[in-house]
Amino acid sequence: MSHAGTPTGGTFRAVAAVIFIFAGLLVLPVGAASGPYRTLSIMFTSIVLEALPFMLLGALVGGLIEAFVSRERMASLLPKRGLTAICVAAGLGIVFPVCECAVVPVVRRLLSKGLPFGAGIAYLLAGPIVNPIVAASTALAYGFEWKIMAMRLGLGYAVAVTAALVLNRLFPGKSALHDGLEHIAPQPCSCGCEAPLQHFSQVTNAVVRPSFASRLGQALRHGTADFLGVAQYLIVGAFVAAVAQAFVDRSLLLGLASLPALSILAMTALAVALNLCSESDAFIAASFSGLMPPAAQMAFMLTGPMFDLKLLLMYQAVFRKRVIAVLAGLVLLLTVSASMSLLVLEGWS
Repeated sequence: MSHAGTPTGGTFRAVAAVIFIFAGLLVLPVGAASGPYRTLSIMFTSIVLEALPFMLLGALVGGLIEAFVSRERMASLLPKRGLTAICVAAGLGIVFPVCECAVVPVVRRLLSKGLPFGAGIAYLLAGPIVNPIVAASTALAYGFEWKIMAMRLGLGYAVAVTAALVLNRLFPGKSALHDGLEHIAPQPCSCGCEAPLQHFSQVTNAVVRPSFASRLGQALRHGTADFLGVAQYLIVGAFVAAVAQAFVDRSLLLGLASLPALSILAMTALAVALNLCSESDAFIAASFSGLMPPAAQMAFMLTGPMFDLKLLLMYQAVFRKRVIAVLAGLVLLLTVSASMSLLVLEGWS
């Protein structure tokens, strides 16, 4: 007999892997009083310890939204069509802050319930950036340099709105959506809890709403599943950043930094490859301060929440392949262009 929410073997393996890798790197200084291995350990642990609270907070908020806020309620907050719907949807993350991992299934369900395509794209791309948790983590990562935080949120909003307008024009109606999206049936979520917020009782012939405790348990299960799902990417990302600081010849990185356009492309590619969570990627980007120009760090923070390898797979549950190809190309073009534009501003080159 199975119980909803019981951790699976995959969950235990994920937890064990995260603990093992983190503990192993934590004790590296024991055998190295100085040198690159100590630098590796210090950089890795500092990045992870700074980022984890924001990842945990983001996962819990996402779980609470999933358990207590219906998709119908979210859709009711948006205008039904036009530029206004897109602009409002791009700022919806301020009220419903979720990371890019959690926003995809939310948008999928909203689109199936009739949310305009352009508005769905706007929330999909902007929600993981334009939200208070990401704003706080970015500010902390950069020592409360508010200009960087404001620039990230402002550019993220602009890129999302622009991409949504273009895609809405290229793919009118439901031509962009995956076959059968409008016929999605309620399914148990990946965390093992009961997805519907209510069910029909055959005994009383009435709709029975779950209790507060039941919803809270569902929120915690959602949050735990989301946290474990993205924690492994933080570990890998922090390790890559620490290795770059400890072992890569600084003259090589400084040489790359002397070519700002090339460094922007390099950091964009790194963001696509690392699959980081938007609530933690600012700490990885900030670790390259002094090695990469601020515009390249901004490219890293803009690109990852909108398009990376994991999102490439997740988007296939929502959009047709040709739409994903256009979406990816458009996001990369806009984020690189936005970052390049920063090079003309004083202090960003």
